This record gives sequence, structure tokens and C-alpha cells, in this order.
Amino acid sequence: MISRLPRWAWVGAWVLAFMAGMINVVGLLGFEHQAVTHLTGTTSLLAVSLANLDFQAAIHLSAIIGSFCAGTVISGFIIQDSTLKLGRRYGAALFLEAILLSSAVPLLQHHSIFGFYCAACACGLQNAMVSTYSGAVVRTTHLSGMFTDLGILLGHAIRGLPVDPRRMRLYLLIISAFLLGGIVGACCFRRMKYSTLFIPSGLAALTSVTYALYRAHLRQRERRTSD
Repeated sequence: MISRLPRWAWVGAWVLAFMAGMINVVGLLGFEHQAVTHLTGTTSLLAVSLANLDFQAAIHLSAIIGSFCAGTVISGFIIQDSTLKLGRRYGAALFLEAILLSSAVPLLQHHSIFGFYCAACACGLQNAMVSTYSGAVVRTTHLSGMFTDLGILLGHAIRGLPVDPRRMRLYLLIISAFLLGGIVGACCFRRMKYSTLFIPSGLAALTSVTYALYRAHLRQRERRTSD
């Protein structure tokens, strides 16, 4: 059973999933029509390109996968743990994600595939920030696991087995945020094109600053309490 989720965790999960929904839509609507928030479809396309001996496509797809994995490595280096806990260096990771997304915009505007690599790296960084919370697997850049776990919980409920309502609400929160982010991203892309990525970039930067201020506030309150 998930223990009581702090309010900042609910807000953070929603914002991150919303951002990912926007980023992936921009990738899909862009000139390469490339998903960047998850690797399942990309890996399948890589398999097809290798089977067809299309090595140029294989190199590009491998670079997308490598960029996403590089983001997860960076996250592991910065945060040093996959369990959600206040006090970890999420602010630094989010600020770096903002830089990567902002860097992707001019590259994509010039039809450079390196823009997709920056976006994929940012998504890998975000997805690795939080892997588990009280035994629940938390992913904010793709939904396969969310839908699977949600279906399992519903199956348990139908059988009359105990289910964790907080876990169900968490999954529904992430799914709805990702969907809404995709809708907003698609609408913005019609007018803003690749500049749409400045929106999730700004959200990442804002969340980074907010998290840092919140940590500082809690530390100051703890010091007053101890004194």
C-alpha cells in the first residue's frame, strides 16, 4: 500500500507527465515524426531498419535510444537514488532538463536531428528521476506501465480483493496529465511549431526553482524547531 503521498509529489507528478505529453507530441508532429519520451516503438523501428539493412535509419534510431539512456545515466549521477524522497537533487535535474529542451528548439527549427537527441536525453533524465514510491513504479514519460497497473488494480477490485486507492489515483493523475499535455502540445504546435518546447522547458525551470525554495523553507523551519 502506498503511504500518504505528500502534496508536492502529486503536483510534481502531474507537471512532469504534462510536460512529457507535450514533448512527445512535438516529436511526433515534427519532421522526423519521432517519439522521444519512450523507447518501445523506437526499438521496434530499429529492428525493422536493421532487417532492411537501412543503416542510416539504424544509426539515427540508435542515437535516439542512446540519448534517452544518457539522460538516465545523468539522472543517476545527480540524484543517486531512484526512490522518491524530499531532499534529493531534483531541482538540479529539472534545471538541466530545461536547458536540454531549450537547446532542442533552435536545432529542430533548422531541421537538425540533434534536436531530437536533446529532447530524448531530457526525457530520459526526467523518467529516471523517480522510479518508485512506497513500492509503486512511477513513470512520467510513458503510459504502458500505468495502464497495465491500473488494469491489474481494477481486476483486483472486480474480484473483491483489496486495492490501494492512492495508487489508483496516482496512475489516473499521470495518465490524464500526459493526455492533456499532448492536447495542449498539438494545439500549440499549429502556431508555435518547435517553439512549443519552450513551454515544458519553462515548466521544468519553474518547478526546479519552486522545489529549491520549498526545500529551503523546510530546512529553515526545521532549524527554528530545533532551536
